[in-house]
Amino acid sequence: MKYLRRVLDNFTLALLAVVLIATLLPCSGVGAVVFGWLTNLAIGLLFFLHGAKLSREAVIAGAGHWRLHLLVFACTFVMFPLLGLAFKPLFVPLVGNELYLGVLYLCALPATVQSAIAFTSLARGNIPAAICSAAASSLLGIFLTPVLVMLLLGAEGETGSGLDAVLKITLQLLVPFVAGQLARRWIGAWVQRNARWLKIVDQGSILLVVYTAFSDAVVTGLWHTVSPQHLAGLFVVCGVLLAAVLFGTRLLGRALGFSLEDRITILFAGSKKSLATGVPMAQVLFVGGGIGAMILPLMLFHQIQLMVCAVLAQKYAAREVGGASVVS
Repeated sequence: MKYLRRVLDNFTLALLAVVLIATLLPCSGVGAVVFGWLTNLAIGLLFFLHGAKLSREAVIAGAGHWRLHLLVFACTFVMFPLLGLAFKPLFVPLVGNELYLGVLYLCALPATVQSAIAFTSLARGNIPAAICSAAASSLLGIFLTPVLVMLLLGAEGETGSGLDAVLKITLQLLVPFVAGQLARRWIGAWVQRNARWLKIVDQGSILLVVYTAFSDAVVTGLWHTVSPQHLAGLFVVCGVLLAAVLFGTRLLGRALGFSLEDRITILFAGSKKSLATGVPMAQVLFVGGGIGAMILPLMLFHQIQLMVCAVLAQKYAAREVGGASVVS
């Protein structure tokens, strides 16, 4: 039971509960319109808080390690999409075309900030570089992810026009983020002091977006098109994708001569995909009832990456200071 509680944390349980509620009691009609407006406001608040929390000083402290940052960006925005495309003959029979598009969307997302830094810190890696890479990845993703989505999904993904997607991203994500950065000088200390309960705002925003997206998907027949076999196959797909990325980041870090601390940062910053960015961004990028299938692979991948990387971080942390690593 204790092991189960470590695997299924409170937020994961909340996500599962929201998906169940959306399945049994989806919002529709006027309710869907109201939840749509609430979702847009929640997305703006989420990215405003991201901007207010991001410390420029911490980012500058790790900004000089450009080789590491380039490799992390290449893993996040190049290796992931290439693996998603290369594994298509394996993935499509396992999950079907609709969920495979969600896997491609997952591959186009930026890295997560909080968990990448947390795991790097636990594993005693290069923390300033992790902060810089993860934060820059999150910011670059606002621009790169819509482009990658259009390249990877093409006409198959209902993303609307390219100009419309960029405009939506700018208004709903970038503008609040920049506003948060500008307001940091006045509210930054308050945000830090209240980080614990502001985390509830972050998670609440994501839960609201998930409920709205899955309600729309359920109304348009998500669970009639996604079979139990495809859901089981999605576990395999996410596991294979994560294993390939972890192997690739570790191999590249060693081959390019990075120190152990830098390799730890590359491993954890280059293998993550952001649920906090991906869920609200899907609400902006995609139209129609396909949003639920788009974020389902991301939700599952997010939980798998947390469990696997927690084990890896603990193994790195167990190494002796100045000695050989138990995981080299």
